[in-house]
Amino acid sequence: METLLSPSTLLSPLRGSKKKPASPAASASSSSSSPARSVVSCALRRQQPPPQAVAAWRGDGGRGGGVGSWATFLQHGLAAAALSLAISMAPAPAPAVASEFDVLNGGPPEDTYVVDDAGVLSRVTKSDVKRLVRDLESRKNIRINFITVRKLTSKADAFEYADQVLEKWYPTVEEGNNKGIVVLVTSQKEGAITGGPAFVQAVGDEILDSTVSENLPVLATDEKYNEAIYTTAKRLAAAIDGLPDPGGPTFKDNKRESNFKTKEETEEKRGQFTLVVGGLLVIAFVVPMAQYYAYISKK
Repeated sequence: METLLSPSTLLSPLRGSKKKPASPAASASSSSSSPARSVVSCALRRQQPPPQAVAAWRGDGGRGGGVGSWATFLQHGLAAAALSLAISMAPAPAPAVASEFDVLNGGPPEDTYVVDDAGVLSRVTKSDVKRLVRDLESRKNIRINFITVRKLTSKADAFEYADQVLEKWYPTVEEGNNKGIVVLVTSQKEGAITGGPAFVQAVGDEILDSTVSENLPVLATDEKYNEAIYTTAKRLAAAIDGLPDPGGPTFKDNKRESNFKTKEETEEKRGQFTLVVGGLLVIAFVVPMAQYYAYISKK
């Protein structure tokens, strides 16, 4: 249809004929009929889909995407899904914990008497210690502060850190005269007690040494931090009040029983084992031979 209505076919001359000049009427009629045939030809042509639709079906922005384009698309999708899953399953950030330097710069606790930087003390222990030392301060005018830290990085041991805290919190002798500092380091399982002259005189060197060597390290070794702090507070308060010393715990000599057998037990078990093995060997050889002998004798 498109070929029949083509202008080049209709206007081409026959083979072997001479080309004659066209008359003005024929030129006018052919020029007037050409646009109509062009319209018919354009209307009968097959409409092609837009390239954007083909590119969209292929899955990429250009031509020739094929299977590789779909593989790339799936890889990006899986990577995004894996990243989203990893973010959703990531643990929440741990809450910030104060360090030994924050304890120094924070100053003495005004009402609690306890700075639990290590986070090992219960509310009951804090309340009991607060009630005990508050009553002691109201009667004897001696204040005791308790500090727990996980580890020390600025000082070698708990005693140096305790002295540093006392000097930082109470810079003058007048301010720290009746103040006491008790430090418990949970990672090193050790403690220290320091204080001003009035505090040391009221407690006594014997109770100070005993508390540092018994209550704090012994109970901290068993991870009984609440008991370590509270029993230390009770011993210090009793010494300041002039009451009998309640004492402290001692290291338990836990002797583990050996699971190795003695020489006599080994010899006894060895004789029983030899007897059992020998009996099994006799049965293994004698019984088949007896059966074979009985079978031969019947013949």
